[in-house]
Amino acid sequence: MTLKGTEILLGVAGGIAAFKAAALASRLTAAGAGVSVMMTEAAARLVAPQTFYALSGRPVRLSLWADPTSPHPHIGASKDARIFCIAPATADIMAKAAAGIADDLLSTTILAFGGPILLAPAMNRVMWSKPATQRNAARLKEDGFYFVGPETGRLSCGDEGVGRMAEPEAIERAIEEILAGSAPSRAAG
Repeated sequence: MTLKGTEILLGVAGGIAAFKAAALASRLTAAGAGVSVMMTEAAARLVAPQTFYALSGRPVRLSLWADPTSPHPHIGASKDARIFCIAPATADIMAKAAAGIADDLLSTTILAFGGPILLAPAMNRVMWSKPATQRNAARLKEDGFYFVGPETGRLSCGDEGVGRMAEPEAIERAIEEILAGSAPSRAAG
């Protein structure tokens, strides 16, 4: 499947792996996709929104309250995209999504989005292995979310283990598979 002409919504949560989301935005744009980015406040502290603006050619959405183009930015952003990819998907955003909490632009858009949602988890190995995080991941899979990763490797804290965000190439492939209908069942591992 080609991504040319495909509208993709990219949500960037506040993990150090947000720098990889910039590489993902670049890859998707180079493949011909239209990429609209929204970031949490924490993500914007790690990677400047201007980076994503430069890579996508589109303004970056940062808040429910600061979008002069729409009184309902979470709904407007949801209407055009064929897929919503959240990379990195932190323990926080996964917990919010699993519980249906909508207290910022990213979590509110998760609830408003009617298409497939792909999560690329990224967090410390201990955080990933916590029962609460595993319950949230299982709940999200039951609810129909797709996952890519996390991978095993060196983490930003220096630890080795599971929690590393999937590489941009793997996330791009997962997006293509989901859109082509060839992705594994959402309830599968």
